[in-house]
Amino acid sequence: MTDRLGWGILGAGRIAGAFARDLAHDGMRLAAVASRDGDRARAFADEHGIPTAHGSYESLAADPDVDVVYVATPHSHHLEHARIALDGGKHLLVEKAFTTSGDDAQALADAARAAGAFAMEAMWTRFLPTMAAVRARIAAGDLGEVIGLVSDHSQVLDLSPGSRLIEPSLGGGALLDLGVYNLSLAHHLLGPATAIQASGVVDANGVDHRASVVLEHGAGRISTSTFSMTSLGSNRAVVVGTEGAIELDPAFYTWTSFTRRRASDRDAVAERYEARPDGRGMQLQAREVERAVAAGETESPLMPLDESVAIMRLLDDVRAALGEPA
Repeated sequence: MTDRLGWGILGAGRIAGAFARDLAHDGMRLAAVASRDGDRARAFADEHGIPTAHGSYESLAADPDVDVVYVATPHSHHLEHARIALDGGKHLLVEKAFTTSGDDAQALADAARAAGAFAMEAMWTRFLPTMAAVRARIAAGDLGEVIGLVSDHSQVLDLSPGSRLIEPSLGGGALLDLGVYNLSLAHHLLGPATAIQASGVVDANGVDHRASVVLEHGAGRISTSTFSMTSLGSNRAVVVGTEGAIELDPAFYTWTSFTRRRASDRDAVAERYEARPDGRGMQLQAREVERAVAAGETESPLMPLDESVAIMRLLDDVRAALGEPA
C-alpha cells in the first residue's frame, strides 16, 4: 500500500481525461473514477489505467481507497457533487468555475470547513511555472507598480443543439467557461474589483456568448478582459506596470512563455521566458493538494476558499451588468 493519496475522479468527461493523463504522467495514484453511467466509468478507467470504476458518485465517496475527489462535472452540479464527496470524508479539488454563483460558492466553502476537509478550486493556471515566474518578476520590482491587465480568451466552441455550453441549467456561457480565467487572473494580480463595466451578447435563454469587461481594482488599477465562445481571439494577456510589462504568449492561461519589456525601451526585449511544459500542467495543482493535506492544511494559500467565493461573486456582478438578452 502506497502512502500517496488515492485520487478519485468524479465525472468522466474531456477535462477529467486531461486531468487523469497529467496525474498518471506525474506518478500520482489514480484510485477510482465514477460516472452515473457505469459503462462510461469502466471505459474511462480502462483508458487511463484506473483500477476501480463506480456507477454512482455515492459509491466513489464511500470507496476507502479514495482520499481526495476531483469534481469534474458541469459547474451547475459542483456544489451537489462536492457535498457527496464531503459526506464520504474526502478532500476536494473542484474544477473551475467553482460553482455557478457566489452563494453556492460560499455554501461549498462552508461545507468543506464544517467537514474539516481540504478544499480548493482547480484554477490550474495559478500553479503553473509561468505564473510563478510572473509573480516573481512582480515581487522583484521588475514591472514597478502593477497597474493593469489586458487579456483575451476567445475560442470557437461547439454550440450545436444539446451542447452544455448553451444550456442555462448546466451553467452554459462564455463567462463561466472562458471569462473566469481572465477575471480570476485580474483578481489575483490586481486585487478585488471596486467597479464593473460590461457589455456583451446574451441569447434569448440568458446565456452569454461573448463580452468585454472593464474592472477597476482600486488605487488606479484597471483590467480589461474580452472573452468569446463564438470567435477566435488573440488569447494573449499583458501585465502592465509603471516600469515595464509582461506579454504572455497564447494561450495566456496555459504553461506558456512570455516577453518582458521595460517602459524606458519598449522595443527591446528585457527578458524572454521560455516555458518547458511537462504535460498540460494540471498535475501541479494536484501536487499542491497533496502538499497541503500532508501538512494538515485545509486550504491553499495560493487559491484560498474566500478568494474563490469572491471571484464567483464578481462573476455574479458581471452577469448582472451584461443585462437582459439582446
